[in-house]
Amino acid sequence: MSLGTHELVGLLHLASPALPIGAFSYSQGLEAAVETGIVHDGPSAAEWIASGLEHVLAYGELPFLAHQFTRWQSFGEADVEALRVADTQFLASRESAELRQETEQMGWSLAQLCTSLEWGDAARRALLATMRPVAQPTVFALAALAHQATLDHTLTAYAFAWAENQIAAALKAVPLGQLAGQRALVAQREPIARAVAHALRVPDDGLVTFAPMLGILSARHESQYSRLFRS
Repeated sequence: MSLGTHELVGLLHLASPALPIGAFSYSQGLEAAVETGIVHDGPSAAEWIASGLEHVLAYGELPFLAHQFTRWQSFGEADVEALRVADTQFLASRESAELRQETEQMGWSLAQLCTSLEWGDAARRALLATMRPVAQPTVFALAALAHQATLDHTLTAYAFAWAENQIAAALKAVPLGQLAGQRALVAQREPIARAVAHALRVPDDGLVTFAPMLGILSARHESQYSRLFRS
């Protein structure tokens, strides 16, 4: 399905690094991977990011986003309760204190934008206002729906924004040159497509958040001597 102009502009807005939700201050474990030498140049950064897309986001965060999108869209009585329960479970599944703090902070910031800019109808915004803390994908799903986005395009925009933020973190932490960063970002096109395709097939009870290397690196990052990022 082709994108309408309204949907395209809305998703570009939500995926933009200029969106004021604080994504620039997090690396989601990449800085710790640099510290241990797992990520040390452009190819290893591209491999790390692709692995995160296809083996972490595709099984947990992206399917969760898809299910929350569907619940916001239907918004029946059962969906309201399911939105709350799923959000609580997702927060509990975060691999470390840093990663949980990240999704809570970015979720809160994006929720403030939804409220201030009146994204979504009053009933949905009223429910969102009662969800504290709230995970970023839950709010992103509502914001995308408010811009008339389709489910697959929403997941694609979210995955690209995640990958682009990882590249921005790698530019500073490795560090990488701009050209190496762009090569690494171009290399994410197929991983993003595969991650989204897989996420769309995951049922409600099929989410997997098992990512032991990410969990260990993230926990180690909490006490890392020198840090540029908050995760």
